[in-house]
Amino acid sequence: MTEFADPRYRMLDSWDSQTALAAIWESQLGALASIRPALPALAQVVEAALPGLRAGGRLVYAGAGTSIRIAVQDGTELGPTFNWPDTRTLYLIAGGPGALMHSVEGAEDDTDAARTQVAQAALNAQDTVIGLAASGRTPFTIAALEAAQAAGALTVGIACNPDTALLRVARYGILLETGAEVVAGSTRMKAGTAQKVVLNMLSTQIMVRLGHVHDGLMVDMRPQNQKLRIRARDMVARIAQVPDDAAHTALEQTEWRIKPAVLVARGATAAQAAAALEQAEGVLRRALALVMTKP
Repeated sequence: MTEFADPRYRMLDSWDSQTALAAIWESQLGALASIRPALPALAQVVEAALPGLRAGGRLVYAGAGTSIRIAVQDGTELGPTFNWPDTRTLYLIAGGPGALMHSVEGAEDDTDAARTQVAQAALNAQDTVIGLAASGRTPFTIAALEAAQAAGALTVGIACNPDTALLRVARYGILLETGAEVVAGSTRMKAGTAQKVVLNMLSTQIMVRLGHVHDGLMVDMRPQNQKLRIRARDMVARIAQVPDDAAHTALEQTEWRIKPAVLVARGATAAQAAAALEQAEGVLRRALALVMTKP
């Protein structure tokens, strides 16, 4: 259905811009609604991915065209937002990195390239591979998931058409049934919106469960500029319930790492803070309980 034009918008080219934009906006709301039935499966993906990622596994995105461009947008935000190591985010890109900026003819049909990229990545059972294809039948993405599955990785397929190969080859097939597009085959629209939102949801909840968020705050954020250092100070002050100057001092003592700074601001030494966070597997709430119960 993603290859067809929705008859609701058949006369789109004859409408005035305000009417057309209202109709396109309406279609975007439909894209968001398509995610609701997938929520139980998305929750299963998060929980299934956690053991491997806790053990040092990688998040790997695979796709072609619009789908992989959306995936790269998601993955590149994980480092600055959650301090997720750049070495633990990989991309299997039809046509290679150059295809992110320019179309590469025939790239999405190159199954050999997909298998080669998987082999070069040396995927293993700790890794989670998310393959995206609006149609659900992109040969490159299907081959990438098949090879990843054979290597033992956890595989997730996200597609916008039911009963398609990508959903069948993945361990977890996520259907986002967005239907026909406003413009036939323009899957950067409804399908692209649904894919982006689902990636936002998956990556964010994975990072929450891995301990990178506390009270809705990005406590593993990298304070790489003045604005972010102010934000880091405000976080420490709020969580530790100390004045701004005490929060700033604690951050200086912990090399501007927010979670240990919170513990230092609550009275721990830098060494005690590091030990508590290690014992708590990086979860600040647990580490705070450990520090507060120390004699």
